[in-house]
Amino acid sequence: MSAKDLFHEAVKKCLHKEQWIITHDPLRIEFGKQDEVRIDLGAERLLAAEKAG
Repeated sequence: MSAKDLFHEAVKKCLHKEQWIITHDPLRIEFGKQDEVRIDLGAERLLAAEKAG
């Protein structure tokens, strides 16, 4: 299991305060039998960012 950074619990607490529902901690996405990605948190709402250019 990957280590959680210094801000993990603080971010999680703030999300709960804003009424987000944490669905996965961590969120694991598997690609085939041996490849996987672990994302710090999975939440009910969609959050995305985009950079111009």
